[in-house]
Amino acid sequence: MFAASESPRFLVDQNVGKLAVYLRMLGFDTRRFGSGPDKQLVSEALNEGRIILTRDHLLAERRLVKKGSLKVTLFKTEVAEDQLRQLLSDMVFRSFICPFSRCIECNYPLYPVMKDTLSERVPPYVYQNQTEFKECHHCGRVFWKGSHWQAMQELLRRVGVDNNTSC
Repeated sequence: MFAASESPRFLVDQNVGKLAVYLRMLGFDTRRFGSGPDKQLVSEALNEGRIILTRDHLLAERRLVKKGSLKVTLFKTEVAEDQLRQLLSDMVFRSFICPFSRCIECNYPLYPVMKDTLSERVPPYVYQNQTEFKECHHCGRVFWKGSHWQAMQELLRRVGVDNNTSC
């Protein structure tokens, strides 16, 4: 499914949708599956080399999973934070954590951006008080270490991720 040297890529079933944001926050290439039959979900995962994350036990029992052609992680809980904890209990995944390197909205990589290019794009208070910014070149969203970032850091702490992890 993925080589030990490659970061895993995920396809998140709609029944665990919030988990996608958490995984993107950790730097994992994570795509949400909107709606459609399981057959389509399986096809997309196979074509893109992604691991399916789901609460659907029938999906996890498919023949392709049993043969090892398709990797599925099945969650029993509805709580996204507990799902993340379960996934991160696999130490292989932990080695690929790269916090705040992907856009939590569209999944594209984030890049550092010069502050002086943002005076019209961020609130004045943020512009005056922040020094580091990242931008998604796909959707144009700008990120900085504000209150949302602090809340995300707290989530990382609760699930046992070192807040100083760098990549």
